[in-house]
Amino acid sequence: MPPAPPTPAASRGAFAAIACYLLWGLVPLYWKQLADINALELIAHRHVWSLVFVLGLVLLQGGLRDVRAALSGPRAFLINFVSATLLTGNWLVYVWGVNTGHVVEASLGYFLVPLVNVATGRFLLHEHLRRAQWISITCAAFGVALLVYQLGRPPWIALALAATWGGYSLMRKQSPLGALTGLTVETLLLAPFAIALLLWWHHTGVGALGRVGLGRSLLVVSAGVITAVPLILFAYGARRIRLSTLGLLQYITPSVQFVLGVWVYHEPFPHERVLCFGFIWAGLALYTADSIWTQRKRVAALGRD
Repeated sequence: MPPAPPTPAASRGAFAAIACYLLWGLVPLYWKQLADINALELIAHRHVWSLVFVLGLVLLQGGLRDVRAALSGPRAFLINFVSATLLTGNWLVYVWGVNTGHVVEASLGYFLVPLVNVATGRFLLHEHLRRAQWISITCAAFGVALLVYQLGRPPWIALALAATWGGYSLMRKQSPLGALTGLTVETLLLAPFAIALLLWWHHTGVGALGRVGLGRSLLVVSAGVITAVPLILFAYGARRIRLSTLGLLQYITPSVQFVLGVWVYHEPFPHERVLCFGFIWAGLALYTADSIWTQRKRVAALGRD
């Protein structure tokens, strides 16, 4: 029996997810325009203007009760504070990496994320791993080890991005909040620190706003939209398409970043580096194929019941 054609809702969901991952992949083009501004200041601005944007959307949707509930109990507060800290660390490493000429290494970090999530599930949540998952993790680990040998150092940016995003994903699994409400809570929790830093930089005369010209000041302020719009698209798409489809589409982001790093920003990518990435890509291919096969088996089993 041929598979049913996708519903209009699923088609819209796939379009939203593709748009989200493309925007995330192209975001180095935005940060590169602000490369002369301190990365920590950019992240502080990102927190403040993201909060302004998403809080407005939450108010329009009447979701302020969910925000208050997320901050009401000590456990919920702690989970959201830890996730906010991990997200901030991820943002900071990413912006610093992109603006110091490490777009390719940043893309490697996001290629590693699915396998880091699998490893986290095994070693922290004690989930059972299938043989293919073990092999995929081993392939990726060998690729990273080979990269360490070639570079003479660990790829710290890639590892930090994969670890912080993997940790953030783990904490978000503990929270019932949707993407928009979650981002509102996370930016709200760290906004006081961000505002204090921005006021200090402005007071000492080193702040970007008012120093870099109107056009680039508007670029800085637009960090809120740049952050929130892909998340809204992601939330819309994730509710309307299968998880296996979403898992395949997620590779759009690091692939676009990789292309930007090698062919737009002309970062060094010697031939021997292909072997390192090859092991990691092989691990990802095996992981993805195994996930699709397992999902189809599960659906077929449900159909027989």
